[in-house]
Amino acid sequence: MEIIIAKQSGLCYGVKRALRIARRTHQQKNREVFTFGELIHNPQVISDLKAQGIYPVEDLDALSSGTVIIRSHGISPDIYKLLMERKMEIVDATCPIVKKIQKLVSRLAKKEDEIIIVGNKEHPEIKGLIGYSLGKGVIVENESQARSLPSKKKRAVLAQSTQDLYLFANVVAALIEKTEELKVYNTICSSTQTRQKSTSELASSVDTLFIVGGKNSSNTNKLYQISKRILPNTYFIESAKKITSQMLEGAKKIGLSGGASTPPEAIQEAVMKIKKSFARQISKENMIR
Repeated sequence: MEIIIAKQSGLCYGVKRALRIARRTHQQKNREVFTFGELIHNPQVISDLKAQGIYPVEDLDALSSGTVIIRSHGISPDIYKLLMERKMEIVDATCPIVKKIQKLVSRLAKKEDEIIIVGNKEHPEIKGLIGYSLGKGVIVENESQARSLPSKKKRAVLAQSTQDLYLFANVVAALIEKTEELKVYNTICSSTQTRQKSTSELASSVDTLFIVGGKNSSNTNKLYQISKRILPNTYFIESAKKITSQMLEGAKKIGLSGGASTPPEAIQEAVMKIKKSFARQISKENMIR
């Protein structure tokens, strides 16, 4: 039995930075602080942050005083303005790559008729980006939606930073047929692209692959979809507890990959669970013999 971990698995720079900022802020204030929404999409990490006194708040009405941390996904200008009006102390932990995309959308909004943003309409990063588009942003989630758009003379298209490169390419191909002049901006972060590449390569060389991470994590979901296309025997788990002996049945090579919000200890716990499961299986087979 061989266990292989995909390159670049675990926390990305933007997530590490957000966690560092949140913990430092809490230490400096020496009191509870809030994040507008979950700082990162991982239930174990969020639970740890709560234990430290860093609490996620989804409802703006619950924020009237104190310190609020802007999560790595960023927020729209309207939300930022509202927090300022409420005299909240704002600590911005927006990922620098997301911040760069926000500035791009703001710049394009001043000169383009339409800005196609490829991403999940419910994702906080997309909600923030739309806020910078001055009403010119159109969210497209898949190739089918792109093909249903009317023809236009000019358009710009960009992507959520954690988008599937394969999906983005298909949407661009569909828009080319619908647009005379299409400006394409590949805003998928390099870390995401590296993870997707290493996960697809791993899926091609193992019998079973586990994607470890939060179910509501966009980039982790993309890794699962990419791997599933290549290797049907792919499983999406939030923790090592979800690994069963049935998932490991007949596997000689097992792969592990984690999203940008997956802490390294979660991957190591999965490795230990797999090793223990195989040890029990071998012991059982020896007893039968």
